[in-house]
Formats: sequence, C-alpha cells, structure tokens
Amino acid sequence: MGNTTGISVMGVFCVDTKIIKIDMNSCDFDGKGKEDDRVVEALRDSLKEAGEIIREGGLVAFPTETVYGLGADAMNAEASARIYSAKGRPSDNPLIVHIADVEQVTQIAAEIPRSAQAVMERFWPGPLTIILKKRPEVPKGTTGGLDTVAIRMPSHPVARALIRESGRVIAAPSANTSGRPSPTKAVHVWEDMKGRIPMIIDGGTVGIGIESTILDMTEEAPVILRPGYITREMLEELLGPVTIDPAVAGRQMPVGIRAKAPGMKYRHYAPKGQLVLVEGPEKPVIEKINALTKEKEAQGCRVGVIATDETLPFYDADIRRSIGSRSHPETIAANLYDILRESDALELDYIYSESFFEEGLLDAVMNRMLKAAGYHLITL
Repeated sequence: MGNTTGISVMGVFCVDTKIIKIDMNSCDFDGKGKEDDRVVEALRDSLKEAGEIIREGGLVAFPTETVYGLGADAMNAEASARIYSAKGRPSDNPLIVHIADVEQVTQIAAEIPRSAQAVMERFWPGPLTIILKKRPEVPKGTTGGLDTVAIRMPSHPVARALIRESGRVIAAPSANTSGRPSPTKAVHVWEDMKGRIPMIIDGGTVGIGIESTILDMTEEAPVILRPGYITREMLEELLGPVTIDPAVAGRQMPVGIRAKAPGMKYRHYAPKGQLVLVEGPEKPVIEKINALTKEKEAQGCRVGVIATDETLPFYDADIRRSIGSRSHPETIAANLYDILRESDALELDYIYSESFFEEGLLDAVMNRMLKAAGYHLITL
C-alpha cells in the first residue's frame, strides 16, 4: 500500500538509535490540517517495526503537527516510566495520551461530557489536548499520579499511523531531555535522545512548532492549562466563557502548585545561555537590547538577539536572528524552538529578545518564552 502513495522509508543505524525517514512530500500534508485516513493507512506498512517497539514497552520518537513526541504504551506503567527516565522528567509531570480515533477515548476516560464531545468534533484531529477523569485502567504512572488524564488526537499522519499500527494508545511528551527546547526536527531529537531510545521516526520539520493547547474539562467551566495553536477565542466561539489558569497566565514563576498538565510547574524550553525578554514600546526596547548587548560583549560574552522581520535591521549585535513576522504569528511559533536550539550551537552566553504579549497565538509563544527565560523579564 505504501508504494501506491510514493512514500519512501530509509533505515539507518546510528549508535543504538535507529532512524526511520518518512518522505512527507508525497503525503500532501501541510503540517497543520487534518489528514486523509487513506494516507494514514498507507503509512502503517512503513511503521511495523516502530509499532512492535511500542507493543514491547519500548520508546519511539515521532513527529506530530506540534512538536516531536516521545511515545510509549500509555497503558503500560513500566513503559511510561521509561519515558520519564529517558527525558529526566519529574514523575509528577503528567503525560499526554495520544489516540488515532475518537472511539479510543472510551478506553481512557471515565466520563465524557457533552461539551468535551463538541470540542472533539470541532478540533480533532488537531493540536488540542483535553483533560478528563480517567478510567481505573490508566496507570497513574502515566498521569503523574492524578485521577485525570490528558488526551489528544494528533492530525499528523505519521503519529496517527504509528498509534494504529502499534494497537496501543500512546503516551507522548515532547522528545527532548527535560527542560530543553522542544524538538521541531528529527535532528533535535537526535541531539537529546541518541543512545537513549531505540528509534526516531524522521518526518521532517513539524508545521506548528509549539505544543498543543491543554483544556481542562473536568470542572463546570473549561480552563486552559496551557495556551497553544487553538486559542481561547476559538474555544469560546464553541463553549462560551473559557478561563486561563493563573499558574500559566502570570509573568512570574508559579510556586506551590500541583501540575494538572504538562508545562505548568517546571522550567521548560530553556537554552543553555540566559534568555532575557524585554517588554515595552518598540523604540525603547530596541535601545535597551542594544545597550545590554554592548555591555555584555564588552565583558567578553557571546550575545545573540532575537527580533522580528520588522525590527531586525535596528539591532547592533553580531549574532541576530529573526523569529518571524508579527503580522504572521504562525511564523514566530514555528521558529521559536529552532532559534533557541541554534543559540546553544552558537554557544551564546546571553540571548536578548523582544516580547510578544499579545492575544491569540502569540500569547502561547510568550508562555513558552517566559519559561525558557526563567521569567527573566525587563519591563520598560
């Protein structure tokens, strides 16, 4: 079946980690939209070995439309424990369970409110995770000790094909070591996971570039626990009022909370150098970043600046990178983690960046950048 779609597969052994490359050009997948089930089924032949690894309790890194995930059998507590070990992830940080078909929700969730059904119909498959009360069969080793479970149905054809081929629902956080920028390319996974996991499925660069929106639907009113590509405004068109948890809406490090979803409690997405965000009117921000850059360069530090297409020419740093255009927020989201990882390759000591406190997708970008910066924010 794979030959009829023109999908090619190549296997290469590198240390103990095998890379399987999928040619996504023949899938006609833009990285964001919903994929035709025929393509998903065609890919299954290419993923038989990966599916076997999942069934045996092993780990496989694979692309989704958001970032690369590190997958294991969600119903196998020992397999989930291997995810935490490979990532160096705190065990109270819940995992997201990925499904390929809506019917699989009944295997995982004890209750499915009508509002949750409406959300699934509107936004699945896609970059939205919903939290529901879990069935007893779902191990607490997967849910971070909670009685709730985070569930998502990705739109990426490789992700859904792997889930179907494995015959399992797959727990999958981002495929990076804990605290590092999330991977948007297979090479990012390789940097963090080579020798730690048996297989990486290379499906090219992902389309969205930041993790899914997480919506808690266990309370009377829905609550966003992590902003993402599916925005508050989009959810409110369907559900009415939606709130944002204060732990993810603030500009300071949240303390004393129990994480109900990934990304709430710990520092995440961080480059090795110190990222500092500068907020304020455009001209003062540019002047402040230029002054800070000059000061640190005079001290012998390696400094980089993250700007936008609109402002990049106004910065004096030797190392400058545009993260995208403010008029096209999706470009900023797509480039964020790649730029943070490049800063490590460049061995930068300090990275100064403009801020993006705006509604919609840029709000999700700022959520990630604040965590990456350890909440180092200068307000002018």
